[in-house]
Amino acid sequence: MSSATLSFKVPSAHGPQPVTVSYARVGHGAPLLLLHGIGHHRQAWDPVVDILAADRDVIAVDLPGFGASPALPQPLAYDLPTTTAVFGALCEALELERPHVAGNSLGGLIALELGRERLVRSVTALSPAGFWSEAERRYAFGVLLAMRGISRRLPLPLVEQLSRSAAGRTALTSTIYARPARRAPEAVVAETRALAGATGFAATLAAGATVRFTDDIPGIPVTVAWGSRDRLLVPRQGVRAKQIMPKARLVRLPGCGHCPMNDDPALVARVILDGSRD
Repeated sequence: MSSATLSFKVPSAHGPQPVTVSYARVGHGAPLLLLHGIGHHRQAWDPVVDILAADRDVIAVDLPGFGASPALPQPLAYDLPTTTAVFGALCEALELERPHVAGNSLGGLIALELGRERLVRSVTALSPAGFWSEAERRYAFGVLLAMRGISRRLPLPLVEQLSRSAAGRTALTSTIYARPARRAPEAVVAETRALAGATGFAATLAAGATVRFTDDIPGIPVTVAWGSRDRLLVPRQGVRAKQIMPKARLVRLPGCGHCPMNDDPALVARVILDGSRD
């Protein structure tokens, strides 16, 4: 899977701003953009990429300020309109005309917004943010802040030691995975470091405090999938998403947590492929 960085201009009220994004690309077929959640990185999609790449031109992206992508330049904000503009400009720079998009958590919310703006041809959102009650949002943000704090306090040798055992991987990642022992030790180390080093984390979380997704997305296929064991954004939020987008396909992912790509790669890949048929 080849990785690269791309610099391009994003329109803003202050004039075009330079943004650099890191991404990896593999496969052939219709283009499919993959967007990860807050504090994560594009490698969250690794368990499903090879399956998807057999039928799709897969572009897995590090969101600005996460993974290997640098922070957004001043004066760009980490809000939903700016992030949507960034990905619209990225697709233009990569010459992707209305790709399919799949996103998880924050990435799912961005994917839905790209669909609402008609910048993509289909949306698959896995446990997307934005369908919470205020109490559910406060809970999720509290958990995320705690995870961030732990990741920044743990010394790297301790993270490496914990990742070598199933019990240690469970301690580090059970909030987002229903089957954390399945995660590879090196992947757990890498994503713990990614969370600790995410320059866009605080600003993105702050911008999300008032976010609610309240619009239907008529005219394009939308799939919303939720893990039955999601401990961060509870599954009843999927019912709210269906009420807001009545024509969307709502899929239950049995035995999966908040980041289901690791818990059941075959099921998640099938949901994404089914949702991105031309």
